[in-house]
Amino acid sequence: MHFLSTLFRQIQDPASQRLTWYKPPLTVLVIKKVRDTTVLAPFVQLVEWLVQEKHMVVWVESAVLDDPLLVEDKKFKNIKEKLVTFKDGRDDLTDRIDFIVCLGGDGTLLYASLLFQHSVPPVMAFHLGSLGFLTPFEFENFQEQVTNVLEGHAALTLRSRLRCIIYRKSDRSRETESDYQAKNSYNYQTDGGHYSTKGGDGTSKKGETNILVLNEVVIDRGPSPYLSNIDLFLDGKYITSVQGDGLIVSTPTGSTAYAVAAGASMIHPSVPAIMVTPICPHSLSFRPIVVPAGVELRISISPDSRNTSWVSFDGRNRQELLHGDCLRVTTSIYPVPSICAQDQITDWFDSLAECLHWNVRKKQKCLDELCDLTASGSEDTLDDLDRVNDSILDS
Repeated sequence: MHFLSTLFRQIQDPASQRLTWYKPPLTVLVIKKVRDTTVLAPFVQLVEWLVQEKHMVVWVESAVLDDPLLVEDKKFKNIKEKLVTFKDGRDDLTDRIDFIVCLGGDGTLLYASLLFQHSVPPVMAFHLGSLGFLTPFEFENFQEQVTNVLEGHAALTLRSRLRCIIYRKSDRSRETESDYQAKNSYNYQTDGGHYSTKGGDGTSKKGETNILVLNEVVIDRGPSPYLSNIDLFLDGKYITSVQGDGLIVSTPTGSTAYAVAAGASMIHPSVPAIMVTPICPHSLSFRPIVVPAGVELRISISPDSRNTSWVSFDGRNRQELLHGDCLRVTTSIYPVPSICAQDQITDWFDSLAECLHWNVRKKQKCLDELCDLTASGSEDTLDDLDRVNDSILDS
């Protein structure tokens, strides 16, 4: 009994996750939705306010400044020279950014996750896109909201990510599988080790794909007309073979993305878990499953599969998975700290209702039971019906 009480006390309440600045944030990265003219005015307002009022060092992607509409904006010309720029895939932002602000849809948060393949600064996402499931803030009173965050008055949702590593058969043709695993076992435990990526390109020096995803990694049959035939292992033990259009391995955050469209349950992002969801499985009994966050999944093409498969990471870096290749997936030690507009529970259920219209329907009208019986035209009372049922049972 003492053991159980101790165990329950160790379960963390999501409400205890609060934003704490160990030093005042000085640098901020502003990510805007690309090719969207409606975001330009809010972007200029925010950047100008951060530079002039908050005296912060503002980073933006260099490609953003090439927008013709921004070039023509007279107000923006005054602050353009004060901005620090970077190029995706070339510059490393690790330990340079204290705070991230996203302007757009859910894709901006996914892009922030891609840019930071290790520790991620706190992310504040404004809803200026299409869906906005991961962007809880409205832009109207951004000054007050950003000030509250900079002062540390905010709750956090720690969104777990998946570490995905592809090992190519061609890269280990001269090594046995046991030797290869033994040499790289340290890397699994340290969340990537020397295979870590820089710049978000997802490619290591040796050529293996090593990338962190916020939503999901998808393995599908690609252009082939044949079923995918994928072997699934959990902590080295064979679980099943997936025959169908493919497989989705997702985080709780990704449970409301592609996975929910494929029939999976929706899981709160604070739940430590990995979701495994088949895509159009060739078996009616193959239902989505949830496994503990600490396990390692190994996915490979079945030896007798008629075709190869294709894999993509948060909708990017799509590549072919060949016979003999191996994809390993486990929970990363680097989550994305997403700042809440209200709190972890309210934000999530508000998103379910507003974006997915979860459990939205017209309420059933309340009927008077006595009037209902009278309107039916039957002369039988409830007691008469009970007596008929009793006589049937006795016979």
